[in-house]
Amino acid sequence: MSDEIALDFDHAFRMAEVLVADGQLARGVLADLQEIDVTLSRMSGDENADRWTRDALCTDEGWALARRLARRVLVAELGEWQQPLPEISVIR
Repeated sequence: MSDEIALDFDHAFRMAEVLVADGQLARGVLADLQEIDVTLSRMSGDENADRWTRDALCTDEGWALARRLARRVLVAELGEWQQPLPEISVIR
């Protein structure tokens, strides 16, 4: 699940420059998107496997940072966005 989130982000992030060039994404959000990419990259590798569990989505600081940055991107793109990010529920 968490690896799918990162893969989806990676696919979308690869298109960011094209979206900026097409005027569909503000250039100002690229820094936050790049920071999300760096954060997820730093969390990668066998030594960080515990950061990719369902529980880690709720507790890991890297995931919290990625959510904060994603919220900034949404606010920048959508304006004053008052909806909270969804709660993450772990279903076992």
